[in-house]
Amino acid sequence: MLRLRPGLLVPAAVLALGVTLAAPAGAAPAEDESVFTSYVALGDSYAAGPLIPIQYGQPAGCLRSTRNYPAIVAERGGVSDFTDVSCSGATTDDLFAPQATGLGANPPQLDALTPDTEGVTLTIGGNDIGFADIVAECARRSPTRPFGAACRDFYAGGGEDELARRIEETAPKVAASLAAIGERSPDARVLLVGYPAILPVDGPGCFPVVPFSAGDVEYLRDTQIALNAMLAEQADEAGVDFVDTYDRFAGHDICQRPGVKWIEGLVPTAPAAPVHPNAQGMVEMAGEVIGELADVTVLTPGA
Repeated sequence: MLRLRPGLLVPAAVLALGVTLAAPAGAAPAEDESVFTSYVALGDSYAAGPLIPIQYGQPAGCLRSTRNYPAIVAERGGVSDFTDVSCSGATTDDLFAPQATGLGANPPQLDALTPDTEGVTLTIGGNDIGFADIVAECARRSPTRPFGAACRDFYAGGGEDELARRIEETAPKVAASLAAIGERSPDARVLLVGYPAILPVDGPGCFPVVPFSAGDVEYLRDTQIALNAMLAEQADEAGVDFVDTYDRFAGHDICQRPGVKWIEGLVPTAPAAPVHPNAQGMVEMAGEVIGELADVTVLTPGA
């Protein structure tokens, strides 16, 4: 969900805190079998895999990884024609128009689709609600009231939950994006891939290692659940698949020790952007996508 600004990976408020954003799963197809012949990956940083080695592609500012979940799906799914146009910082607007990055412009992502495209994955919506700014704001405010919920009070203390409003306003944008995919690639199987659990799925979190109070952990967790619920609803209304990655990350959130966590914290302990999936997290997200495809594709276990 990373929203890039020229030369930066997170807002200055996070940088002031000293943060620099920066087991095989699922199944593999049988020999001579593929999930798709042609597959296009769309989306934001949760698809692109910023700072996960090896970074490649143009523009370099998109921070795509050769080990992001789309690349793993393509590899294990036997895809011969794979195009990844995901880009860190992307919003729904960037599916339709060029996206400026600090290292060049990414063309409109939808331009990668053709009538012959057979498979499409999309992860989008987090930047529409302001993911990086939310992390920065909460990391700054929450420690001032460790036994309260300063972040929640900032966003929802006035009687209206601003983040809930943002999620509601993003819904028609996601709907329009899915409709546009269907128009450009009418025969493609489309999978809208949700966001994995960032914080522990229950409990108070791990303040001060991750500087969100228990009250703010609950609020942020509920906000992410609401975002995923909106995405699932839009997928259902559009007649496409929703891939739920949230539950798979239970017990592998940012509060876990290195080697166990699949989402990095504000200070990463593995090569990945803060508050983003690491390499193992991408493997697990790919496993959920492949598992969804397995309901119509005969797959056999493989590495």
